[in-house]
Amino acid sequence: MGNLLTILSILIGISGAFAAGWIISTRIGKNRLANAKEKAETLIRNAENEAKNLKKEKELEVKDEWFKQKQQFDQDTKIKREDLDRLEKSLTNKESSMDRKADLINKKEKEIYAYEQDLKRRDKSISERRAKLELLIEEQNSQLEKVAQLSTEKAKQILMNNLLDKAKMDAAKLIRDIKEEAKINAKREAQKIVIGAIQRSAADHSAETTISVVNLPNDEMKGRIIGREGRNIRSFEVATGIQVVIDDTPEAVVLSGFDPMRREIARMSLEKLIIDGRIHPARIEETVEKAKKEMEEIIIEAGQQALDELGLNNVHMELIKLLGKLKFRTSYGQNVLRHSVEVAQLTGLMAVELHLDALIAKRAGLFHDIGKAVDKHTLGTHVQIGFDLAKKYNEGEIVLNAIASHHEDEPFSNPISILVQAADSISGSRPGARRETLENYIQRLVKLEEIATAFDGVTQAYAIQAGREIRVMVEPSEVDDLKSQQIAQDIAEKIQNEMDYPGQIKVTIIRELRSVMYAK
Repeated sequence: MGNLLTILSILIGISGAFAAGWIISTRIGKNRLANAKEKAETLIRNAENEAKNLKKEKELEVKDEWFKQKQQFDQDTKIKREDLDRLEKSLTNKESSMDRKADLINKKEKEIYAYEQDLKRRDKSISERRAKLELLIEEQNSQLEKVAQLSTEKAKQILMNNLLDKAKMDAAKLIRDIKEEAKINAKREAQKIVIGAIQRSAADHSAETTISVVNLPNDEMKGRIIGREGRNIRSFEVATGIQVVIDDTPEAVVLSGFDPMRREIARMSLEKLIIDGRIHPARIEETVEKAKKEMEEIIIEAGQQALDELGLNNVHMELIKLLGKLKFRTSYGQNVLRHSVEVAQLTGLMAVELHLDALIAKRAGLFHDIGKAVDKHTLGTHVQIGFDLAKKYNEGEIVLNAIASHHEDEPFSNPISILVQAADSISGSRPGARRETLENYIQRLVKLEEIATAFDGVTQAYAIQAGREIRVMVEPSEVDDLKSQQIAQDIAEKIQNEMDYPGQIKVTIIRELRSVMYAK
């Protein structure tokens, strides 16, 4: 009995332990499940938050990209709109010009028609008078035969003599009329040749000005161009020799200078600096040097385009460069390259009408002013300089004589030289081709720079503000501050003694010392 109780006790203990273990295990499983569920919910919340943040970032990136694309589109649209406005203005001007030409042609046609009608009336009147005169002569001969009672043979003889005298008079009159008509026809044909050549080679020429306008992306760029205490604009003017005028004109600055080549280099340089955005003295000097090299390529391209336009080849490269330089030269306000091409076209067209060699005629017309491309420091007239250059680069005798004789410095040796002189006169004397005041103005500015550069220690001199100021750069190692003042005074006195000019001219001496070292 005791053993049974013991066994029962052991069984009850084991059952209790098992139940207690089961209860504890169940509670631990529930706790772990709760913790796992809580962690899963936390991970889900974190994933949702991260997804929301990522979505916001992508939306911001898309909006930023869209804004940039919109700005680029607006800028491109603005540029295209400006191009379309310029094209529309050009087309409007051409339409107005065509309307004026059409009105002039209609007027000429009416005048010609009236002249033809007048000629017909005159011919009819002359025919009627001639018939009356012949009838009167017949009546006189008949009366003469009756009154004189002459024999038929004598009457015939007298009549024949009268008719012979009349025939001689008519023949003499006819010969005179033929001569007059030949002169008129020759003059008319010559006019037709010249007028036809002018009409076929007519080109639009705009007189050169002394300013260039550079558009800016915004007005804030003006401050960057000026720089701190004006250092950028001073560096730019010294490097280019061109004055930068910054006024109240919105989104634009003006480059002022009488030398078209310098002004074009300045325009190219400033546009590059605006696009690049880095505007400081060192960058300005580097950009100006690059622009000068690009200008050499532009000069060659302009010379080659002129040759291609006229269908000429086998021209020495140095002559091509000189032709390109003529694009940046003016004579009495007329662009010399366009003038030379126009003279070549006129000469070639007239040569064709006269059965002469058109290519040689064009070549002679194109090179007749080539001496004007040479720097002003070269001594001699443009005729003599052009003759020497053409001879140096193996141009033919006809071209050489055309250059030497187009101002009648030398006698004409061939008909083409005469045509070149005529075409030169036509191109230079047509309305609107030249402006003498601009030529005098440019000569005055050139003289102003020559006076300044003649002094010792002067490295460069630029006339700015339409000739009201001359800026002179001196070598700091040779000229001190005291000598700078003396040079300014001497230049001012020389200008007063040697030049005539309105108002006053300001002489500014710039002495700039630069110390450069390299950290290695």
